[in-house]
Amino acid sequence: MKSILTAAALVCLFFPQASAQDVNQIRKEFEQKLSDPQQIYGNNPAAGKYYEIRGFRMYCEIYGEGHPLLVIHGNGGSINNFIYQIPYFSKKYKVIIADSRGQGKSTSGGDSLSYEMMADDYAALLGALKIDSAYVIGWSDGGINGLLLAIRHPEKVQKLAVTGANLTPDTSAVNQDVINMIMPYYESIKKKASPTEAEKRQINLLRLLMEEPHIPISDLQHIQNPTLVIGGDHDILKPSHTLLIFENIPHAYLWILPNSGHSTPVVYKDEFNETVDRFFSQPYREIKGETRFY
Repeated sequence: MKSILTAAALVCLFFPQASAQDVNQIRKEFEQKLSDPQQIYGNNPAAGKYYEIRGFRMYCEIYGEGHPLLVIHGNGGSINNFIYQIPYFSKKYKVIIADSRGQGKSTSGGDSLSYEMMADDYAALLGALKIDSAYVIGWSDGGINGLLLAIRHPEKVQKLAVTGANLTPDTSAVNQDVINMIMPYYESIKKKASPTEAEKRQINLLRLLMEEPHIPISDLQHIQNPTLVIGGDHDILKPSHTLLIFENIPHAYLWILPNSGHSTPVVYKDEFNETVDRFFSQPYREIKGETRFY
């Protein structure tokens, strides 16, 4: 979720249990990484290419070799949100990371935007790359896209790791304080008589946050891919909702990070990378009818 605030500000907002000193240090390091002229992720002509798919131009960068790993960013984000993941995973995997429709360098292809559209976009991207199936990491809205990709295109997803995903936009899933923060701005900007193109993009992204998704529990139950469901114990999404997602995916595993907010790939970058890598790479064992990874 990144429509109004910068990614660095979100680290502060969504990691409320850290001390001010810890949050400031995390934010400072992240800002320095993003502003470093040597930082190439999201702006690397050697790795990047546009793909004409489903009526829009999707910008994608590819790093490394090995088993394909698709990485999906959050609302209003872009490739560089994963500056801590790309160098780690590209040592072992073929990392495929794109700007979602109407975000980053990708065009919008029209006035509408939905999570289902974006999930279909990512399936089409894998098709354009001639990749039959991939491991998938999704953060925030990227986690929603990952769930929908597994629901709508199960053949494209081998294993799935999602952090900070939700099924509904209401207070059964999202903390009221977050809704109270975003709603006034959303109501204000969507009333504009002649919004600019940039404002139209922002309205679409805010609408996703405030009015979507609507994923039935029954759809989760059709996901047969091994899935690691991740959340912070002080996430903007209620831990009970993260637990609900876990409980309704047949081959799911749960990881709730203690003392953590929404920005798990940033705040807990090392633990996040190592745990997700272990989930992807380690074999499964059948124990008393339950599949587990070790």
